Amino acid sequence: MPAKKADRGFTDEERAAMRERAKELRERSRGGKTDGEGAVRAAIAKMPEPYRSMGQDLHEIIMASAPTLAPKTWYGMPAYAREGEVVCFFRGGDKFKERYMTLGFNDSAKLDDGRMWPVAFALTALAGPDKARISEIVKKAVS
Repeated sequence: MPAKKADRGFTDEERAAMRERAKELRERSRGGKTDGEGAVRAAIAKMPEPYRSMGQDLHEIIMASAPTLAPKTWYGMPAYAREGEVVCFFRGGDKFKERYMTLGFNDSAKLDDGRMWPVAFALTALAGPDKARISEIVKKAVS
């Protein structure tokens, strides 16, 4: 009987993300100053379409909405941090073989709304109203 997906451990994509994170941590521990903006733009450039175009748009929206956030990579994904803590990130659907791009927020994002609120959004395209909504969410996250 073939092993179920859950029985095989980490996927190739998960192992690749962990290797990317280990590389990021090694660079930081060596005192290497990384160009966060350059690293994020390079990560976006590696994305296949349509994720690359959406990633470029997300990067511009996030930087315009929260200029105090510092761009960096996190597990190889474009991410934006405040005082070293990742507030938000995004990844193309190809990263983990998903059918959509994901925009996610960590617990340092100030999105609390009662007892339940979303911390990740699936994106299949970005139009004007979507961009405005993302801008509002990012602004709230850093408020």
